[in-house]
Amino acid sequence: MAETKGAFDFAIDRGGTFTDVFARLPDGRERVLKLLSRDPQNYKDAPTEGIRRVLEEETGRVFPRDQPVDTSLIGWIRMGTTVATNALLEREGERTALLVTQGFKDLLHIGTQARPKLFDLEVAVPEVLYEEVIEVDERVVLMQGGCQLPKKGSTGDSLEVWRELDLDKVEKDLRGVLSRGITSLAVLLLHSYTWSDHEKALGALARRLGFTQVSLSSEVMPMVRAVPRGYTVCADAYLTPKIHQYLKGFTSGFKSGLKDVDVLFMQSDGGLTPMEQFCGSRAVLSGPAGGVVGYAITSYSQKEKKPVIGFDMGGTSTDVSRYAGQYEHVFEATTAGVTLQAPQLDINTVAAGGGSRLFFRSGMFVVGPESAGAHPGPSCYRKGGPLTVTDANLALGRLLPSFFPKIFGPGENEPLSLEETMKHFHQLTQEINLFLSSKQSQALILIEEVAMGFIRVANEAMCRPIRALTQAKGHDTSQHVLACFGGAGGQHACAIARALGMKTVFIHKYSGVLSAYGLALADVVEEVQEPCSLTYEQNSFKELDQRVERLSKRCHDTLCARGFTRSITTEVFLHLRYKGTDCALMVTATGYPSNAQSCRAGDFCSAFTKRYQKEFGFTIPDRPIMVDDIRVRGCGKSGIKSVYKTTTGHGQAKPTKCYFEEGYLDTCVYLWEELLCGPSIQGPAIIIDKNSTILVEPCCEARLTEGGDVCMTVGSDPHCVLGTELNTVQLSIFSHRFMSIAEQMGRVLQRTSISTNIKERLDFSCAVFGPDGGLVSNAPHIPVHLGAMQETVQYQIKSLGNKLKEGDVILSNHPCAGGSHLPDLTVITPVFRKGVSCPVFFVASRGHHADIGGITPGSMPPHSTSLQQEGAVFTSFKLVTGGVFQEEAVTEALMAPAQYPDCSGTRNLHDNLSDLRAQVAANQRGSQLVGELIDSYGLAVVQAYMGYIQSNAELAVRDMLRDFARRRGQQTGSLEVESEDFMDDGTPIRLRVQINEEKGSAVFDFTGTGTEVWGNCNAPRAITLSALIYCLRCMVGQDIPLNQGCLAPIKVIVPPGSILQPSKNAAVVGGNVLTSQRVVDVIFRAFEVCAASQGCMNNISFGSESVGYYETVAGGAGAGPSWTGRSGVHSHMTNTRITDPEILEKRYPVILEQFSLRPGSGGAGNYCGGDGVIRKLMFRSKVVLSVLTERRSTRPYGLQGGEDGAAGMNLLHRADGRVLNLGAKTSISLQPGDMFCLYTPGGGGYGREEDTNKRAQTKRRRLNETFPERGSVFEYRMAQEGV
Repeated sequence: MAETKGAFDFAIDRGGTFTDVFARLPDGRERVLKLLSRDPQNYKDAPTEGIRRVLEEETGRVFPRDQPVDTSLIGWIRMGTTVATNALLEREGERTALLVTQGFKDLLHIGTQARPKLFDLEVAVPEVLYEEVIEVDERVVLMQGGCQLPKKGSTGDSLEVWRELDLDKVEKDLRGVLSRGITSLAVLLLHSYTWSDHEKALGALARRLGFTQVSLSSEVMPMVRAVPRGYTVCADAYLTPKIHQYLKGFTSGFKSGLKDVDVLFMQSDGGLTPMEQFCGSRAVLSGPAGGVVGYAITSYSQKEKKPVIGFDMGGTSTDVSRYAGQYEHVFEATTAGVTLQAPQLDINTVAAGGGSRLFFRSGMFVVGPESAGAHPGPSCYRKGGPLTVTDANLALGRLLPSFFPKIFGPGENEPLSLEETMKHFHQLTQEINLFLSSKQSQALILIEEVAMGFIRVANEAMCRPIRALTQAKGHDTSQHVLACFGGAGGQHACAIARALGMKTVFIHKYSGVLSAYGLALADVVEEVQEPCSLTYEQNSFKELDQRVERLSKRCHDTLCARGFTRSITTEVFLHLRYKGTDCALMVTATGYPSNAQSCRAGDFCSAFTKRYQKEFGFTIPDRPIMVDDIRVRGCGKSGIKSVYKTTTGHGQAKPTKCYFEEGYLDTCVYLWEELLCGPSIQGPAIIIDKNSTILVEPCCEARLTEGGDVCMTVGSDPHCVLGTELNTVQLSIFSHRFMSIAEQMGRVLQRTSISTNIKERLDFSCAVFGPDGGLVSNAPHIPVHLGAMQETVQYQIKSLGNKLKEGDVILSNHPCAGGSHLPDLTVITPVFRKGVSCPVFFVASRGHHADIGGITPGSMPPHSTSLQQEGAVFTSFKLVTGGVFQEEAVTEALMAPAQYPDCSGTRNLHDNLSDLRAQVAANQRGSQLVGELIDSYGLAVVQAYMGYIQSNAELAVRDMLRDFARRRGQQTGSLEVESEDFMDDGTPIRLRVQINEEKGSAVFDFTGTGTEVWGNCNAPRAITLSALIYCLRCMVGQDIPLNQGCLAPIKVIVPPGSILQPSKNAAVVGGNVLTSQRVVDVIFRAFEVCAASQGCMNNISFGSESVGYYETVAGGAGAGPSWTGRSGVHSHMTNTRITDPEILEKRYPVILEQFSLRPGSGGAGNYCGGDGVIRKLMFRSKVVLSVLTERRSTRPYGLQGGEDGAAGMNLLHRADGRVLNLGAKTSISLQPGDMFCLYTPGGGGYGREEDTNKRAQTKRRRLNETFPERGSVFEYRMAQEGV
């Protein structure tokens, strides 16, 4: 189908800045062309102009710009476009309305309830895509138990219609929407993924009324989970009209509107689809997907089967992906703040590109995430832009202005400006040297050393996601080929490959336009998917086979209708998970043929268990495997064959000088088109073509392949001796290295753990500590863990001292030993070095165990009064002695709580032991990585930089305190601030802060705080330190290493016997989740940073002998001096994601009647506080409900004249009609039909309401100005920070 002889074939990638054109000419020759995506003075549409130019130049005929292009010579057109992505980023889609089940009008506003940036007090969440929302009076519920029901869903689940659809009322509402000019409609009804009759009826009504775009969630993506499905259907309704509008404009540029031309568009999943089928929800990765297909087909060897990392470095960002013979897809990913539930290539976008800005902050080199963008662009563009990575490469001689077109400057007719770049670098170098001279710790540095430093920091920043992407699934990063493409990647490829241990870099001859070339190589894809609720077992295989056969036939028939016959292949995928877990894998049975114990499509059980073992390090042999979805991907083979031809060059190298670690070196410059095939080019060298510049570094060599591509062999880095004196460049690199160790520890822990809490909810932290127990790096940043683990490690050093031996591992959770609450078990491993008697470092991991005994399941009792009631206690327990895991002793300790009245030992010993082993394994990985770092640099150097990184954090905090003291002194003349707030029982938390402006230090004195309480709201000292580090990081306002240095300028006074430093056996479970929030409120009130947020985590749990469930619920965020508080979001010391309504009702005996915002609960003011939420749970069976909340009598304070937010309320509506106020903390037995109604607190307002008119107008920012990261690595980090 792809070989259209005698015709011109075009593959075009329309990007945000440039449009790339690949053309296959009738005689078999190939042409590439690059032009601006927007140039209204010269042409209306870039792809059309590209086609016109090629036809005109190759035929000699005139194709006038003002007339439709003659299509008689065109065979096919394939396109990838960023139209959908840009509409999403700019929020310039179609005006859209949403129809949603009654009670859930704010469901997509609340979303997962987690905030995207942990330390941003202004919670900036992209707004929803719909303009209006209409609640539909209908309700469908899943039936449980042995009930006989009238409905069956497509998954096999039984359903009951509780409320029939009221179409008359909906029609009246829709007519009103149409009258206001909204013609695009998204429909989201609960459980429509399995029973879609109500959605279909609404769709038919809307189309009859005249809506031009109607998107039904049951058709767009029939997968369980209402929130991502809702985002996806809204994106479809919002973007599809814009795509159709673009396509209409595109086709109008051709005669007959391209009616007789085969026009295909690239989808996010890497497959092509006919133009008329191209829709918004599948279009968001249309552009970068072509690049993945391009490198996958050109770089992966079917013979060697060596996996490939795709590295696409552009102007504002870098895309990283992996290919090992199959495309790696994700089925839920976030772009521009919108989570889309659709098959997408796993393309990980990171904030480092040629346009990433360069900063020097508190003694550290920082690259990005801010970008200079296309306008004004880097300094060298002559438009007044800032210093960027591109400028650094130019300053080092790695970019040669003479080889660039003269398109820069205000008139776009000047060359790149080396002068502008060097002028800015001169200023920055002076600033850096001024800092260094004030420290008297390092010799002054040259401009070239500064530029080189930023390049190295940028490279290290790009290495971290590549490590994460590969190691997350158990792959060795060094055993990959680096396939480099995009305009900026060639300058960094050697350095990045070397840092990752890779030996080969492959750069295709069309690397500058590889996304366009990939479109020419791609296949036409038709995907169908439907939800399922079957167990993968013999009894289900007949139904499974029938459903697979039906979906395969749909794929086959669709592709046949598009002109394919023999070249169709189908691949079956099952979305599988172990019962009782959420870790589902989309599995293909390729390589696992069917047998007597499998379905006809293949042996999915073997495929699933082998992949599970590879990714997670274990399997669960006796656990049933559940099928969540059935997916069939049909491919119509249509890509062109890549033509290989030997290049015969005759060019001569031109000399230049480039700066490297060794200084300036003679460097040969070659034009790619003049290179000879075969001979090696020794580095240093530069290879230049029209669209990219490739740097061959020293100790590397490049050669041209028969196909005209560049293949580079990467040599080892000549050893650079580093001393213990401070080097500011190395400071940034070591900061990345230490963080990478903590991140890799986390990946091992997540892979090898077994419990839902650690494996799926990611409720853990891993950290590296110095020999004094001081925190060096911590990942992820779970607020309540931030300072607490340091206290734990330092307690062990004081307690055990010389008793610590190599091969020992310590287990601790006691509040007096730095514990937060008992379920958080901390495992500590000392790192020893040959010839050194005491530990040189420590590594530790803290994980939340679902149960460790006590008076209630879950070990978080609302009414505990002593520590023993909350579970097993470990102070300095040797979990491993001499390398031997002490299973018998730890089992005995975990069962020990049974000796206390009404208490039980752990209720899940198997998971406890498995997770403890996983924590030991994570520590072992951390210890190994620390050892490798010491092997590379030496112990003295590594420990010296550990100290420098801690000093860097200290410096940032001191700068913040000095700045506050300066402002405070000018306003009041006093350098002392104080504040007070209260717990619901009246216990005061008081704080007085005395600041020393000269030293940049402060004393935080909590004297006057109330005594230890009879209950569990006591907070161990470690909690106060965690809250303090969190507050300091928020007030610093920029990324800093979160380590021991943050607290170095701070003296903390906490009175013993108070609620913030209780006695040894005090109950503390509420202190971790409630009192921690009040400590934050008190600190921010003292510094007048912002009004109080809801100040509570709203801990709700219910259970019976057979089921248990726990959640925390969002509320209102406090307003600040320039922002309105966000409604329905978690704040400060928690960021937990909430269970999706459909998952909640599918797995637990409960109906979610309402989940919406609580209007008017946010405090009024110049900037209003955010509203809390209303959450109503109706129970379907007998359960015990436990409630652990705060801010039920005290209200979240307003600031600077702003009003307080509303207090929360916990009501119980009994089935017999009685309504009870449950108070803040209780445990109560419920009957079927009882409904718990939770009203969470709002945030406080900021400033007097009458000052509203005086507000400064803020410019609406493009959503990717701060940077839209995406991909599985980003989703993993967001999930971690959503704990």
